[in-house]
Amino acid sequence: MKFNEFPQAVVNENVDWTVREITNVIKRYGPRESGNSNCLAAQKHIKKEMDTFCDETGFEGYKMNPKAFLHFTKTVSVATILAVVVCLLLTYLDVFDNIGKTAFFLPQIIVGAVVIISLLIAFIQLTLYKPFCDIFYPKKDANNFYAKRAPKGEVKKRIIISGHIDAAYECRHTRYSTKKIHLMFPLMAATIGTLAISAVIAIISVIANFVNLGAFGDFMLDWSFHFHLLTAVAIIPLLFYVDFKTVAPGANDNLTGTYAAVCALRMLDMAGVELENTEVVALINDGEEAGLKGIKAWAKSHKDEYVNSGVETYALCVDTLADDGYLKVFGKDMNSRVKNDAFFTNFVLEAGKETGADEMKIGSVFKGSSDAAAFSQAGIKATTLAAMDPAPAYYYHNSRDNYDILNPEVIKKGYNVVIATILNLDNK
Repeated sequence: MKFNEFPQAVVNENVDWTVREITNVIKRYGPRESGNSNCLAAQKHIKKEMDTFCDETGFEGYKMNPKAFLHFTKTVSVATILAVVVCLLLTYLDVFDNIGKTAFFLPQIIVGAVVIISLLIAFIQLTLYKPFCDIFYPKKDANNFYAKRAPKGEVKKRIIISGHIDAAYECRHTRYSTKKIHLMFPLMAATIGTLAISAVIAIISVIANFVNLGAFGDFMLDWSFHFHLLTAVAIIPLLFYVDFKTVAPGANDNLTGTYAAVCALRMLDMAGVELENTEVVALINDGEEAGLKGIKAWAKSHKDEYVNSGVETYALCVDTLADDGYLKVFGKDMNSRVKNDAFFTNFVLEAGKETGADEMKIGSVFKGSSDAAAFSQAGIKATTLAAMDPAPAYYYHNSRDNYDILNPEVIKKGYNVVIATILNLDNK
């Protein structure tokens, strides 16, 4: 079947059903912190539905800790503030006299070391998405749920439609933003910028104790430490960046992606479509908001199957179908560091154009990451489909992301792209 033959009545019914289901999941199962029992309960709820039209469903467990990914923001904030304030206090109490050319010699070393370590941890955690801090947190059980629909003939191709069931801790930077005033990037830029400047100042000031840098060196020795006070103030927003007591409802991010995966198989069943040689897998993973933990675990256990089995395999991760005019398929991911599969990215783009989504473009995840990056890093061909204002959106990772702001028209556009991609892949 070609996309123009696919009944739009089926798509419309699934969009309406999705809105009802998302509302039901949020009301019935409550906050879905990564790895908690609510995530598993919601996955089991979805399993009951998918058992009726799938050939196989099941769970795969793995270990993770939800707070390990972002809790460092509080640790490094407190460490930096204490280092600056305590060192300044002890300096004026003459504790550091006769150490170096000035009493600020040792405080510059202490604050410089804390700032550099803080920047390094932030880089490892938020830029590289490496689980550096995980060793400091106890692990807990989490689950990925999958459902498969087999083709009529031999399996020669496979497409995975993935959406994460977990929701994010509330981000205060976006919670107190509005549709017109965005606080996240300015506050983060101020925090990172002052930390970086403090690191440079500390290094120069320590060098000035051993090398004659003239009047500039004298100024750095006597006065530069006071800039660290500005850094201590600028890092306060980072201390309050995440509210670990509040979990966003996650209606758009990412129950829209979750139900895109569910409805991919549900729509095929309702339309009576049997694919020729393409297996379709719906993957409802947990742990995306905890550093892509779910897909990393899934990709690790299925890499050989997806890469070396001879079955051409692609993963389409759907994450947030909400904002009109922002429908994109992402060729670059994880702070634009990871390249998703170019062929499949363009393949999805062409499928989108076929559905009439002429505004659809290839984008880049320049801040943060999506599950496709974890697939791509494992050598599995993948890309992400999303429709979210990159400002970021006013509902991003906060309590405004509830069922009352769902956008059925954008959900429908996303569903059409997903169906067109599946059908075109089978026809290819």
